[in-house]
Amino acid sequence: MVLYPAASNRVSSSREREFVASQDYVGPFRLLNKIREGKTCEVWEVMNDLTRARVAIKLLAGEAAKNRVEVAFLKHEHRVGQKLDHPQVVKIHEFGTDHDNVYLAMELFAAPNLKQWINQGIEALAPLASECIRKAAEGLSYFHSQGWIHRDIKPDNFLMKPNGDVKLIDFALAVRPKRGLARLLASKSKIQGTRSYMSPEQIRGQLLDERADIYSFGCMIYELIGGKPPYTGTSTNDLLTKHLRAAIPPLQGANRNVSDDFAQLVRRTLAKTPAERPDSMTEFLHEFRAMRVFKVPPAAVR
Repeated sequence: MVLYPAASNRVSSSREREFVASQDYVGPFRLLNKIREGKTCEVWEVMNDLTRARVAIKLLAGEAAKNRVEVAFLKHEHRVGQKLDHPQVVKIHEFGTDHDNVYLAMELFAAPNLKQWINQGIEALAPLASECIRKAAEGLSYFHSQGWIHRDIKPDNFLMKPNGDVKLIDFALAVRPKRGLARLLASKSKIQGTRSYMSPEQIRGQLLDERADIYSFGCMIYELIGGKPPYTGTSTNDLLTKHLRAAIPPLQGANRNVSDDFAQLVRRTLAKTPAERPDSMTEFLHEFRAMRVFKVPPAAVR
């Protein structure tokens, strides 16, 4: 099960992995169980022997712990997450260093991410889809209310348990939206994110607001219900060009059981122009709660 995704694409060496695995403790935490081995980090279930509390740590070790970019990502994630407190957002506890290790301690929420659920087949996900979308939207709405744009909304960055409980994770790319004079004076944004879910304005390096995340959320919903993202491409340029210029594919073409109202709401989230999308996740939730996702409620897969 994936608890927390890596922040970049650098591959850890086997020497680094052996280094981490050979240690019994990182800071005050005793290593119990490796949850995930990522490209730049490992995620462990750990215990604080003094408090007996079990948490998770995202751990950089060896060369990764010396990489200033990776360490900066982890510090930023702590700065963003340390004051967040919502049932649908993972709780960040502390940033720390211990000898050659750098770590971020957070709430333990051992569950697959939504990409893994999708890979199991959307039939298994369908009975939980309405609850999943609602809770994911609530988590993102709260994140926006605290003054942050996530910039990497995708199925990999939401965890979900079989009971439908959802957590938003990974705040490494989060930024404050620029308002007023700051927006007028700001230069182009650094282009960061995940290609299959990036909004047109994100691809162009334009200044972003919360509606960029709404576009990415629409791409994620489309994949949850239809089994694949709204756009795929034969190359990076082909994919990005489709986000910029291609017609919005109808969700009912991917899943004929989708209600007309819901298909139209998803279509609005995928509008090329931010002004044509819902103004906020609060508005999205208001509309979503008043409609059905499916024409016929899907039965649980046995």
